Amino acid sequence: MMRLPVAAASAATLLAFLAAPALAADPPPQTPSTSSDTYRQLDLFGEVFERVRADYVENVTDEQLVEAAINGMLSALDPHSSYMNAKSFRDMQVQVRGEFGGLGIEVTMENGVVKVVSPIDDTPAAKAGLKPGDYIVQIDGDPVQGMSLNDAVEHMRGPVGSDIKLTIKREGKDPFDVTMKRAVVKIQSVRSQLEGNDVGYIRITSFNEQADGGVKNAIKDLTTKAAGGKLAGIVLDLRNNPGGLLDQAVAVSNDFLAQGEIVSTRGRHPEDAQRYDAQAPGDLTHGLPMVVLINGGSASASEIVAGALQDQHRALLLGTRSFGKGSVQTIVQLPGHGAMRLTTARYYTPSGRSIQAQGIEPDIVVEPAKIERVAEGQIRHEADLRGALKNTDTAVTGKAPATMPSGAPPAAAPGDAGVDQNVIGTTDDYQLARAIDMLRGVALFAHAPPAH
Repeated sequence: MMRLPVAAASAATLLAFLAAPALAADPPPQTPSTSSDTYRQLDLFGEVFERVRADYVENVTDEQLVEAAINGMLSALDPHSSYMNAKSFRDMQVQVRGEFGGLGIEVTMENGVVKVVSPIDDTPAAKAGLKPGDYIVQIDGDPVQGMSLNDAVEHMRGPVGSDIKLTIKREGKDPFDVTMKRAVVKIQSVRSQLEGNDVGYIRITSFNEQADGGVKNAIKDLTTKAAGGKLAGIVLDLRNNPGGLLDQAVAVSNDFLAQGEIVSTRGRHPEDAQRYDAQAPGDLTHGLPMVVLINGGSASASEIVAGALQDQHRALLLGTRSFGKGSVQTIVQLPGHGAMRLTTARYYTPSGRSIQAQGIEPDIVVEPAKIERVAEGQIRHEADLRGALKNTDTAVTGKAPATMPSGAPPAAAPGDAGVDQNVIGTTDDYQLARAIDMLRGVALFAHAPPAH
């Protein structure tokens, strides 16, 4: 078997993947009794397999049965382990490179229906108004209930320019239909703009292979455009970013850190632990004040970057609690077939905290301006997914985040990811406006004459 250094950014997604070192370890030795139990269980599998192929009401191929059995075994472990057939594996490899056909939507499976983790900027899904937390209950009139996630994704794919109708269930609203055209989705993972004449705004929509290069180019471009060639600060926007490649998350963190740990991974076997530290040349912004925007749609690789910059006291985090996916998936290629995505490790921020099923709390809680109050328990995170890994870190303490002063919009449930995708980065973006105000305040304080 060939192990690929890739790990899924969210459950069974076919969009963003978290690269991780292949964790190779010899299996523990089996005692005779354990081996005997294993053979008995395999005999049970063989008996069921033969009965199904012989007596099931419709004809099914051996390939269908075996693939379904493998996927069932993996998906029963946790929400992020799964099997990919050869076609799905090829699609995944294309998507990691940042260009693919489809709707431009990150999805997971929850309670038998497809849940939107995040739409990607400037894609059919984003333009149609899909939001994190939406549930896709029908695809072109066919109920999603009973489909596997791969089946649902296959139904959503199709010829570029063809129409597709999704039936959406959103909290507090009756189900409604959204019709859109499939398109070739080219992910420009990094966007930047100058706010005023002194604050650089950098948005990363996913951590594909273009992310680190895009951030480096954005820093250069913003510095050139700033008044006097000098920026007052940087806003790094990771909202609704479902994750991506681990090496890109580490590289982007390194762009803002001069030294210190970025992230570590710990698997089942202590000898497989890995640690990633900042490397020269380090902080490309030379210590400029920095605010990182996060929300409930910030997952996986996004949480690596946010956690590193928070723990190293390099940036203030502003927004709402992140998704809380702190596990690493390794893609193991199965020659002649497809590949399996297997959860092999948890990752830890520099302070040693696991954010699995916990999420990252921002230093300053700021809700989006246009929000709806929702009842406690309706907002879902990693911890709410069926079979999610537990956080075994007994040292998790979690400091209470600060809140904005009076004048901020009323608070919704913790971790609300309800920011409008079409508002992000615009003059109507309340969270961005508060981040810019904060940076300019820090800059003003830094240049104030000393008190006497």
